[in-house]
Amino acid sequence: MSESDSQAHHPHTCEILELFRLRGDSQYGSEPVSQLEHALQAAWFAEQQGAEPCLVAAALLHDVGHLLHDLPDDAPEQGIDDRHEILAARWLQRRFPVEVCAPVQLHVAAKRYLCAVEPEYFNQLSPASILSLRLQGGAMTEQERLAFEQLPGSAAAVRLRRWDDAAKLTGLQTPPLEHFARQLDACLVPSTPARHDAGENG
Repeated sequence: MSESDSQAHHPHTCEILELFRLRGDSQYGSEPVSQLEHALQAAWFAEQQGAEPCLVAAALLHDVGHLLHDLPDDAPEQGIDDRHEILAARWLQRRFPVEVCAPVQLHVAAKRYLCAVEPEYFNQLSPASILSLRLQGGAMTEQERLAFEQLPGSAAAVRLRRWDDAAKLTGLQTPPLEHFARQLDACLVPSTPARHDAGENG
């Protein structure tokens, strides 16, 4: 983290930027992109489609849970559901409002939802996403679908899910991480004190 970064942004934003710089080069499962490339592509798609800043932030941060645990990149291939959406939402709730946290927490459920309501959606999923879908419970039942639609942030999560699915393109040129830093600053909960939660990266 450069001195100019630390002076220009809220400490929580600096913490997130540093997390991506330290761990973002890890592989995004078996997809042909890194965790950082996937995050930047999702956020860039959100911004291009005119999403509000908090949803752009959610797109950038939706998979941050993968950077907060020490499971292997191929955990799904080993039959492990890392529950990264829950880990991410809990971590983000200390820093961001529900407009950021809810779509992040629900973006896995949104995949299950779309499989239930759009028959053609499943055929658009990558092999890795199909594998994780099985671990995550498969397409929603009718009861699950109705319950999902009532959840705050579910519509935003569906939008986020589509960017998530698209953000797997090798070599796509996106703005750099710093481009999204001020949107993170703008979305932080104002009353949240700056602090570092020791041990959260374990």
